[in-house]
Amino acid sequence: MRGKTFKVVQVVVAVGIVIGLVAALAACTSEDSGAGDVVGQGYVSGDGSVQTYDLGERKGPVAITGTAFEGDDVDTADWAGDVVVVNTWYASCAPCRAEAPDLVDLANSKDGVQFLGINTEDDAGAALAFQRTFEVPYPSIEDRTGEVIAGLNGVVPLQAVPTTVLLDQEGNVAARVIGQAEHSTLEALIDEVLAEAA
Repeated sequence: MRGKTFKVVQVVVAVGIVIGLVAALAACTSEDSGAGDVVGQGYVSGDGSVQTYDLGERKGPVAITGTAFEGDDVDTADWAGDVVVVNTWYASCAPCRAEAPDLVDLANSKDGVQFLGINTEDDAGAALAFQRTFEVPYPSIEDRTGEVIAGLNGVVPLQAVPTTVLLDQEGNVAARVIGQAEHSTLEALIDEVLAEAA
């Protein structure tokens, strides 16, 4: 009888673990992404796929405004004439953490390029801790209402976090990477858009 009781307990524990995992995965809904009812879509992990847009087919110009976690106003119109790299992220996102050093490196090494983060999840404490950990030199806009993301979705679909969008010198969408952006890929995209001005 003791053996049967022990097996029943093992089964109950195993079922409990499975239910817990399913509940945890189900918790990543569109409401958690900051998109909520504003955008009406949840975020999924991207595969790093790249979409580029030829000059004649680019949508825009895109203007992004908001308040950085440090409290400063941000307006991409102030960066007219520069390439702008927009990256969606949140602190506990594993691919966001994996790509952060590459984004920081490129932000520190590319002239004529501005970087901007958009964070739909975190409060200022978590976001600023992430920025300190990775020594992020560029601002990130707090967007827990999803308004900034909703505005971008009219121009370029943002189907995953992270997603990285390149705006050309006129503010038009030149490229998009869904999921973690590899350093070499992102650098090649940036260089290509920079070369257009030459």
